[in-house]
Amino acid sequence: MEKKRPHIITLPKITDPRGNLTFVEEGKHLPFGIARVYWTYDVPAGEVRGSHSHHVAEELIIATSGSFNVNLFDGCKTETYTLNRPFEGLYVPPGYWRTLDNFSSGSVCMVLTSIPYSEDDYVRYYDEFIRLATQTE
Repeated sequence: MEKKRPHIITLPKITDPRGNLTFVEEGKHLPFGIARVYWTYDVPAGEVRGSHSHHVAEELIIATSGSFNVNLFDGCKTETYTLNRPFEGLYVPPGYWRTLDNFSSGSVCMVLTSIPYSEDDYVRYYDEFIRLATQTE
Protein backbone atom coordinates (compact mmCIF):
# COMPACT_ATOMS: atom_id res chain seq x y z
CA MET A 1 0.00 0.00 0.00
CA GLU A 2 1.34 3.41 -0.98
CA LYS A 3 1.96 5.90 1.80
CA LYS A 4 -0.42 8.88 1.89
CA ARG A 5 1.28 12.13 0.93
CA PRO A 6 0.77 15.67 2.22
CA HIS A 7 -1.06 17.99 -0.16
CA ILE A 8 -3.02 21.22 -0.29
CA ILE A 9 -6.80 20.90 -0.20
CA THR A 10 -8.75 23.84 -1.61
CA LEU A 11 -11.97 24.38 0.30
CA PRO A 12 -15.12 26.04 -1.02
CA LYS A 13 -14.97 29.84 -1.08
CA ILE A 14 -18.14 31.89 -1.31
CA THR A 15 -17.24 35.42 -2.37
CA ASP A 16 -19.48 38.22 -1.16
CA PRO A 17 -18.95 42.01 -1.03
CA ARG A 18 -19.79 41.82 2.70
CA GLY A 19 -16.98 39.31 3.30
CA ASN A 20 -16.03 35.85 2.09
CA LEU A 21 -17.07 32.54 3.64
CA THR A 22 -15.28 29.20 3.58
CA PHE A 23 -16.49 25.93 5.08
CA VAL A 24 -15.58 22.28 5.40
CA GLU A 25 -18.03 19.39 5.54
CA GLU A 26 -17.19 16.00 6.99
CA GLY A 27 -17.30 13.28 4.35
CA LYS A 28 -17.12 15.78 1.51
CA HIS A 29 -13.92 17.85 1.65
CA LEU A 30 -11.56 15.76 3.77
CA PRO A 31 -10.12 12.24 3.51
CA PHE A 32 -11.02 11.68 7.19
CA GLY A 33 -13.79 12.30 9.70
CA ILE A 34 -13.35 15.27 12.04
CA ALA A 35 -12.94 14.23 15.68
CA ARG A 36 -11.25 17.35 17.08
CA VAL A 37 -10.57 20.97 16.14
CA TYR A 38 -8.03 23.23 17.85
CA TRP A 39 -6.21 26.44 17.01
CA THR A 40 -3.06 28.29 18.05
CA TYR A 41 -2.69 32.06 18.07
CA ASP A 42 -0.62 34.86 19.62
CA VAL A 43 2.55 32.92 18.74
CA PRO A 44 5.50 35.19 19.66
CA ALA A 45 7.92 36.18 16.90
CA GLY A 46 10.57 33.53 16.28
CA GLU A 47 8.74 30.73 18.10
CA VAL A 48 8.32 27.23 16.64
CA ARG A 49 5.22 25.10 17.22
CA GLY A 50 4.65 21.40 16.55
CA SER A 51 7.92 19.49 16.72
CA HIS A 52 6.21 16.10 16.77
CA SER A 53 4.71 13.37 14.61
CA HIS A 54 1.62 11.19 14.90
CA HIS A 55 1.19 7.42 14.70
CA VAL A 56 -2.46 7.52 13.53
CA ALA A 57 -3.91 11.04 13.41
CA GLU A 58 -4.55 12.73 10.10
CA GLU A 59 -4.73 16.53 10.09
CA LEU A 60 -5.81 19.47 8.00
CA ILE A 61 -3.86 22.62 8.93
CA ILE A 62 -5.36 25.97 7.89
CA ALA A 63 -4.08 29.54 8.28
CA THR A 64 -7.42 31.15 9.10
CA SER A 65 -5.61 34.48 9.53
CA GLY A 66 -2.10 35.60 8.64
CA SER A 67 0.57 33.18 7.50
CA PHE A 68 3.08 30.60 8.70
CA ASN A 69 5.24 27.77 7.35
CA VAL A 70 4.64 24.06 7.90
CA ASN A 71 7.82 21.99 7.53
CA LEU A 72 7.22 18.27 7.00
CA PHE A 73 9.96 15.64 7.22
CA ASP A 74 9.31 12.02 6.22
CA GLY A 75 12.66 10.66 7.41
CA CYS A 76 14.40 11.38 4.09
CA LYS A 77 13.42 14.83 2.87
CA THR A 78 11.78 18.01 4.10
CA GLU A 79 9.01 19.88 2.31
CA THR A 80 7.96 23.37 3.38
CA TYR A 81 4.46 24.72 2.75
CA THR A 82 3.57 28.37 3.31
CA LEU A 83 -0.05 28.67 4.41
CA ASN A 84 -1.64 32.09 3.95
CA ARG A 85 -5.08 31.51 2.42
CA PRO A 86 -8.02 30.69 4.70
CA PHE A 87 -9.65 28.64 1.93
CA GLU A 88 -6.69 26.25 1.63
CA GLY A 89 -5.55 23.62 4.08
CA LEU A 90 -2.55 21.32 4.22
CA TYR A 91 -3.46 17.65 4.59
CA VAL A 92 -0.88 15.91 6.79
CA PRO A 93 -1.07 12.11 7.07
CA PRO A 94 0.51 10.28 10.02
CA GLY A 95 4.24 9.59 9.94
CA TYR A 96 5.54 13.10 9.21
CA TRP A 97 7.59 15.16 11.65
CA ARG A 98 6.10 18.62 11.58
CA THR A 99 7.30 22.01 12.74
CA LEU A 100 5.45 25.28 12.24
CA ASP A 101 7.38 28.53 12.12
CA ASN A 102 7.59 32.01 10.59
CA PHE A 103 4.25 33.08 12.08
CA SER A 104 3.07 36.51 10.97
CA SER A 105 1.63 38.91 13.51
CA GLY A 106 -2.01 38.05 14.19
CA SER A 107 -1.85 34.63 12.56
CA VAL A 108 -4.25 31.88 13.59
CA CYS A 109 -3.50 28.21 12.87
CA MET A 110 -6.58 25.97 12.94
CA VAL A 111 -6.13 22.18 12.88
CA LEU A 112 -8.82 19.60 12.16
CA THR A 113 -7.84 16.10 13.30
CA SER A 114 -9.15 12.59 12.68
CA ILE A 115 -8.99 11.38 16.28
CA PRO A 116 -9.63 12.86 19.73
CA TYR A 117 -6.54 13.94 21.68
CA SER A 118 -4.44 10.98 22.75
CA GLU A 119 -0.95 11.39 24.15
CA ASP A 120 -0.21 7.83 22.96
CA ASP A 121 -0.60 8.98 19.34
CA TYR A 122 2.23 11.52 19.61
CA VAL A 123 5.86 10.88 18.73
CA ARG A 124 7.47 13.71 20.68
CA TYR A 125 11.14 12.71 20.46
CA TYR A 126 12.97 13.24 17.19
CA ASP A 127 15.26 10.22 17.71
CA GLU A 128 12.21 7.98 18.13
CA PHE A 129 10.67 9.46 14.96
CA ILE A 130 13.85 8.73 12.97
CA ARG A 131 13.88 5.15 14.27
CA LEU A 132 10.23 4.66 13.24
CA ALA A 133 10.66 6.41 9.88
CA THR A 134 13.63 4.28 8.89
CA GLN A 135 12.21 0.90 9.95
CA THR A 136 11.77 -1.52 7.09
CA GLU A 137 8.42 -3.23 6.78
